Amino acid sequence: MSELTHAVPLPGPGEDTTDASTRQRVLQLVAGEGPITAADLAARLDLTPAAIRRHLGVLETAAQIAVHDGVGHGPARRGRPAKRYVVTALGQSALSQRYAEIATDALRFLADTVGTEAVERFAAQRVAELEARLAPRVEGAAGGDVAGRVELLADALSDDGYAATARTVPGLHAVQLCQGHCPVQHVAHEFPQLCDAETRAFSRLLGVHVQRLATLAGGGHVCTTNIPVAQPPPAADVAPTTNPPVLAPEGTNA
Repeated sequence: MSELTHAVPLPGPGEDTTDASTRQRVLQLVAGEGPITAADLAARLDLTPAAIRRHLGVLETAAQIAVHDGVGHGPARRGRPAKRYVVTALGQSALSQRYAEIATDALRFLADTVGTEAVERFAAQRVAELEARLAPRVEGAAGGDVAGRVELLADALSDDGYAATARTVPGLHAVQLCQGHCPVQHVAHEFPQLCDAETRAFSRLLGVHVQRLATLAGGGHVCTTNIPVAQPPPAADVAPTTNPPVLAPEGTNA
């Protein structure tokens, strides 16, 4: 799903950037305080009931918040109970864009003040933690069965949130590891060291040299890593003749 789909809805006709900023604050407050009512949100943000209903309507239409179907929150009141809102998975994705901006700013500061080597060390350390989690799963494949290890790696990555699959390449002795989601996609767009460190980790986990063909951070629709699973058969040798020809010495007739 694209960044535009995840983003907090942009200002509509007649709105300005302040509306989008307020909507971001509403979403953050629902995430932190939900389930929460419109009245509580209006009081916390010093907004009129009409204004808060407008922002909630936009966020609900974008499927970033939803009415909580639980009961038992807050004191019991007569009459129709007030709606209480919670953040959906799409809303969490919209909020994560802010975290990506902060992470990018932090790495940019690190590169400017310490140097790009510090970013590379950070990337290596981050991926080392991922590698440590995945290694026990991948080691379940027997010996040199690279294809089996790729399948296990894909399953482990999917459980870690990467939406990964292993796909055979017809006509080639290779498997492609495809990742449909990357939690650091927007950060890696500026700092590809994160992708490079991940590729090296895959190579270590699988015990073969792998090649990254495309990344989400680089504009691809998936992250694709090409992995050789077997050596191609050797070319057929020409059988030697029983009596190889003998060359005549120089200066003589053959």
